Amino acid sequence: MSPRSASVNEELRRRSRERLLQAAVELVGEHGYDATTLGDIADRAGSARGLVSYYFPGKRQLVQSAVHRLMHRTLEEALEGEPRTEDGSERMARAIDAILGLARDRPVLMRQHMAGILQAEGFVQCPEQQRLSYLLRDTVARHGSADVDADYPMLRALLMGAVYAALIPGAPMPVPLLRAELFERYRLDWELGVPPDPQEPGPGGGSCGTDVSRFFATGRHRAQQPE
Repeated sequence: MSPRSASVNEELRRRSRERLLQAAVELVGEHGYDATTLGDIADRAGSARGLVSYYFPGKRQLVQSAVHRLMHRTLEEALEGEPRTEDGSERMARAIDAILGLARDRPVLMRQHMAGILQAEGFVQCPEQQRLSYLLRDTVARHGSADVDADYPMLRALLMGAVYAALIPGAPMPVPLLRAELFERYRLDWELGVPPDPQEPGPGGGSCGTDVSRFFATGRHRAQQPE
């Protein structure tokens, strides 16, 4: 049997890494961060346990990268979905709705992600985070920003603050109210994006399914952003 080519090995490594990311999202969303071990993640991914440390320094870095991948792909799907649009206001509305939707539909996962950012390790810089950053910067630019370098961090901070507010145990703010505040700030019409149902449940009651496989290990990434 002839040895595998470098390109085949690279593709196998990519798929292995993404299976680990997917498994981390699924398990933390189901059981929480503390109850999920690296061994659990490796087993769910069908990978050797030693591969986890090969790709990631530790559990916190793996989980943050996994959530950033989910956020990045969710945002990309919202921005590029049908009907396609180049309108800056519509794209900003879709971006806000996509991130708030994750807080509503995946509260355990997003709460653990926010808590992780406040830990000693802080904000993990990884390829998934860079791709998420690219999409948010592009959204700010298309919305008409005259200073993307200043306006992108503000959008990121506002979205993180809204997610945090929606997920505070015992005192969550309603997602529609948070949406209204963000829409007012960016002068967006309420009907843009995906307006919430008046009867929409709070975090934990969304209808989002548990299957996230379309965001992981399903073919090469297609967006025009840096690797």
